[in-house]
Amino acid sequence: MAQGGILGRRTASVLVSAAVVAAVTTAPAQASQVAPIGVGDRPGPVAVNSVTGTVYVANDGDNTVSIIDAGTKQVIASVPVGAHPTGIAVNERTNRAYVASATAGTVTVLDGATNAVLSTVPAGDGAAVLDVDEAANKIYVGSQKDGAVAVLDGNSSTLTATVPGKGGGFAGAAVDSGRRLAYFTSVTTGAVEIMDTAANTFVGTAKVGKSPAGVAVHTTSNTVYVSNAGIHHLSVVDGATRAEKKTILLRSESSSVAVHEGTNTVYTNGGPDGLVKIDGEKGEITGELTLGVNPGSVAVDQRTKTVYVTDPLHDVVDAVTDF
Repeated sequence: MAQGGILGRRTASVLVSAAVVAAVTTAPAQASQVAPIGVGDRPGPVAVNSVTGTVYVANDGDNTVSIIDAGTKQVIASVPVGAHPTGIAVNERTNRAYVASATAGTVTVLDGATNAVLSTVPAGDGAAVLDVDEAANKIYVGSQKDGAVAVLDGNSSTLTATVPGKGGGFAGAAVDSGRRLAYFTSVTTGAVEIMDTAANTFVGTAKVGKSPAGVAVHTTSNTVYVSNAGIHHLSVVDGATRAEKKTILLRSESSSVAVHEGTNTVYTNGGPDGLVKIDGEKGEITGELTLGVNPGSVAVDQRTKTVYVTDPLHDVVDAVTDF
């Protein structure tokens, strides 16, 4: 699964306290750590199928998805999808990838075995961000216009329900399959809207930072991480109380966040032109990696811990290991 915001990364940065600077040393990227992979024009959202070792990158500039073999770090296919893809997610159980296009209001379904387009499903006006409930084989697609959520059946690749929004467009989506909840970041309200996927209704709101974008869930600890594109901190939300319990100061705004479930390691693009690594249990920054660019979206391979970071300026995806 993948959770990526559709907001662009801001380039402003601020000085953090001397204590924070002293505690975290910025590590310049080493050649052995970072492998750039050329993809399509202006890569955006990225998702990883950790079972098959396949990486999917949605390219906004040429309306394609670049499919990468994680083992060889080579692009093995480029597949045309809907205009200006804004979101991507995978179902590792069914080996399918789903690509949202806000412009077209559709979700393109890709077969992971053949890299072919299986179908294109209407998902409503502004269908922009999405995530997958692998257990139920359902896809939840949030609109960037009105915050409505389209529910797609993964077996039939059809729209089965539309949940009315609360008035604000969404920039990120993440599903907690075990608890039957979906989390959507709302830029206009500065909050995470929480949806009960069993009842198909919104059941709560968690106020976070300014312009929340990316969102990811650590299911074991029932913790939700939110990258805020309008303020220099990452919000940590308690899934049980549905309230922000902590903020983690970053050097710049962030727009994407990913979590490695096994180690509760959080990765976000809120560093000094690079990545930030956070110990999720302690809520503390444990490393920074300079890449020389403002990264786009972030995803992590749950098996290898390789982190994939899109670079829209140079049309590459950086595969980061040993970080």
